[in-house]
Amino acid sequence: MAYLPRLKEEYKSRIISALTEEFGYKNVMQVPKLEKIVVSRGVGAAVSDKKLVDYAVEELTKITGQKAVATISKKDVASFKLRKGMPIGAKVTLRGEKMYEFLDRLVTSALPRVRDFQGIKSDGFDGRGNYNLGVTEQIIFPEINIDKVNKIAGFDITFVTSAPTDKEAKSLLAELGLPFKKN
Repeated sequence: MAYLPRLKEEYKSRIISALTEEFGYKNVMQVPKLEKIVVSRGVGAAVSDKKLVDYAVEELTKITGQKAVATISKKDVASFKLRKGMPIGAKVTLRGEKMYEFLDRLVTSALPRVRDFQGIKSDGFDGRGNYNLGVTEQIIFPEINIDKVNKIAGFDITFVTSAPTDKEAKSLLAELGLPFKKN
């Protein structure tokens, strides 16, 4: 039998029926699902030091378990001394089993390591069922060795769902284990 991530198995066995009961879906295909997770990090100082982008790519690769790619600027910005085509960040797009594994590690081991953690804010939804979460320190992930970090930096995590509304997306992400703050 093939390997199935814990959260994917839970989604198939429990979450589909829970969301169907909550929102009254007539068809199993109407139930929202997590399509992809995009982890991205901008490196503003990369204009003067190109090695910083390499560090960012390396750290995102360790955190996600998938090779990160450098993002490049799309246009010139004279005030930032930025030229078109210069590397200015890093990103990873996770789908399938790696996506569920990353989400599992985020919920079970990384978020509990945040100092004074009371839950994540629920105002990061974009109106189309996607959620953005900012992480202020990369050292909350156990894969990152704090002694080898040259600079503490944050990154953004975007959860792209197939949910048509923010309410449905929030229910899906809460069922998957994201600890939203109680309002």
